[in-house]
Amino acid sequence: MNYLIERMQHDFEVPVLERGWEFVHKGRVKDIQLMHGIEIHAQVHGAQIYKVILDLEQFTKSSCSCTKSKSCRHMAAVIFTLYAPYARPEILLQQLKQAILVKGRQQQTRAATGTLKAEKKAERLEAPLASQPPSQWQRFFDQQFYGYSLSQQHSIELFYHATQDSLVPLANAWENSVRRLFELHVLLFVMRKVEQFLVDSKSSYLSLYIESGSKVVAKLCQEQMDLLMPKLDCKRLADHHSAALDQTLSLLGEMALGGSDSPMQWLGVYRSFWWRLAEQPKRLAKEQKRLELLAAKSTPLTRKRDVLLMALAHFQVMERQDSAARTLLEQLSKREARDFFLYLHRFYEAQQWDRMLSWLRWLLPTMQRAQQEELRMFCTYWMEAVSLQPDDSEWVDVMISLLPRTYYFYTSYLMKSERFKSWVDLQIANRVPPIDLYSADLKLVEAKDPSLLLPIYHQAVERCIAEKNRTAYLMAVKYLKKLQAYYKKLDKPDTWDEFIYRLATRYSRLRALQEELRKGKWIP
Repeated sequence: MNYLIERMQHDFEVPVLERGWEFVHKGRVKDIQLMHGIEIHAQVHGAQIYKVILDLEQFTKSSCSCTKSKSCRHMAAVIFTLYAPYARPEILLQQLKQAILVKGRQQQTRAATGTLKAEKKAERLEAPLASQPPSQWQRFFDQQFYGYSLSQQHSIELFYHATQDSLVPLANAWENSVRRLFELHVLLFVMRKVEQFLVDSKSSYLSLYIESGSKVVAKLCQEQMDLLMPKLDCKRLADHHSAALDQTLSLLGEMALGGSDSPMQWLGVYRSFWWRLAEQPKRLAKEQKRLELLAAKSTPLTRKRDVLLMALAHFQVMERQDSAARTLLEQLSKREARDFFLYLHRFYEAQQWDRMLSWLRWLLPTMQRAQQEELRMFCTYWMEAVSLQPDDSEWVDVMISLLPRTYYFYTSYLMKSERFKSWVDLQIANRVPPIDLYSADLKLVEAKDPSLLLPIYHQAVERCIAEKNRTAYLMAVKYLKKLQAYYKKLDKPDTWDEFIYRLATRYSRLRALQEELRKGKWIP
């Protein structure tokens, strides 16, 4: 649907979309079918019956039996009908009209020849130049997307893609270092604008959708930042575009150090950018002094103070004074693991395992309340570091201390390190039935020592019997058959016979169970 909506925005005219919606509103779209996994076939009943085929891989191959054929109202009607189960098509229509209006404005900007008389209007239509300051770029971005409408739940994501499609190409011919800086500012504009959308939509019925879309866009921006930061030539920017660099730092500082509650990772961008300026001692010293003055003026136990403390600590990390940084960070009112994954990733790339381990240990107390994705990253980094330690006892202790949340990580590690006894103990402690375990894991343990699996199956049998119903008894019988096979493989038939006798005697009053045991020919 996102792909089709994007094509509607780029390939259809507003009157065509409006006529397509009329067909939907009047129930004219019939017999929609998915063919070959990549095509939508449908009929639209107008003056005659029109056959529409939408290609979901290459939209240019889509067709309609009407005279227009390409990007027609019948194709639009089918897309609106496909969208109806997800949200209201009439709202999507309004959003598309707004997006097309913005797109038209951008095309006018690029086509402007400077013949406009009004200076303000001429400035508004002029494309940005590499020689202009970044503040001028940001004003241009604001003008291009002035009045952007949030009319449906995908508006935020569409806004992100619209900025990438329309703004980034404007700097394609620029010198590389300035072009990369321009791309950074496009992302900063998106982050700033999305925050504004969040504030503006607080009382709107779309607020939940906007908040959800903002989190998606925050992740997209972070991924783009991770790709872009290593490409920034900060030395050349400092030598040849000093003013542009300083304006960028000023904007970053303003947005990152305000302490606002936002899904956008402003502080992460701020710290990553300053890390790229490690060879600019004068700038570093000036920023540190500014941070110290701001921290001294801030009120204790506020989000803004926490942000300033993390920013100050970052400069100490850059100087490899990790202990001093962590001492400073002990003053935080709330410690969130995600705020420090930047360091783990940096140390991993530089193979600075001791530094990474020291931060992992420091983060450990926060992991019990961390989100699952944060816990996954934490465990992944620690698994990388543990391979270079003399033994894994510390890692094992960490995994145990974070159970049950680390169950899957710990289970995987025990199997990988062939600690089958510990693996079995873990399954028993967590009361995991054999049916919920990977068959490959069971076969691996069985090949090593079948006796290790006996406790798991014995526990499973007892738990099934305790449920006291026919279905559970049938499952118990399946486990008993497996147990019998293990005892036979271990050459312990007498032990098996004694066990099954005691089991039948203990549960002699459970008639249904006795019947199942007789069917298994274990009791007379």
